[in-house]
Amino acid sequence: MSKIFALAGVVIKELYRRKDFYVLFVLTALLTLGAGMVNFFHDDKIVRYVKDICLLLIWVSALVISVVTTARQIPAEREARTIFPLLAKPVSRAQVIVGKFLGCWLATGVALVVFYFFFAVVTGSKEHFWPWAAYLEAVWMHWVMLGVVIAMVLLGSIYFAAPSSTSTITIIVVGGILLLGTHLKIIALQQPEPMQFILTLGYFVMPHLEWYDLRDFVVYDMGLVPVRAVALATLYAAVWTGIFLVLAWLGFRRKNLTT
Repeated sequence: MSKIFALAGVVIKELYRRKDFYVLFVLTALLTLGAGMVNFFHDDKIVRYVKDICLLLIWVSALVISVVTTARQIPAEREARTIFPLLAKPVSRAQVIVGKFLGCWLATGVALVVFYFFFAVVTGSKEHFWPWAAYLEAVWMHWVMLGVVIAMVLLGSIYFAAPSSTSTITIIVVGGILLLGTHLKIIALQQPEPMQFILTLGYFVMPHLEWYDLRDFVVYDMGLVPVRAVALATLYAAVWTGIFLVLAWLGFRRKNLTT
């Protein structure tokens, strides 16, 4: 475990040495200023609109940071040829995969906390209402969902030629799931066979990342999601994360690192 945490620590330090960390603070400042514009209005609905926009930007920013950071991990090690002394420590390929995943996941978690903290402070100062339990639940579900995405990106980085390819394909796939996941089954029922069967099968075998979107609960003050539902969603995400990590390990184990 010490080797895994050491690898994770390197990933976290690398992220905050690069521009990603500074971009995070700039985006957070922009979100704060955007939410602060509520001060110029006196309509409660305006507050909700701004909160909705801010949360959408948080989701987009967190997705981009997690995907881009993860996509370059394995390819960067191969390009710099640091993967060879790393594996000679000795560190197993499984430990490399888990360490890279853990580092990216923890770094993304820190980014999420920063985003949501400023969002909560600014919007709460305007509404004089701080539903911290709802915010914590939203952060947890968001972070759990990003764990699945990060594991998916690691898998893609083993097979795709360049980090840019991995990032682009992953963002398209994740965006498609978030936008169409809930409606895919309804769309399938409206299609003739065999398309109906294909779409229905796709609905049941894909990871439902849209289940983790609690923006409406935060924007409209809908209260908390039942603990049992959160626990089941966490277990569901853990299973998908495990599947992607195992597939990434199997692919990495067979990968010829000299090519």
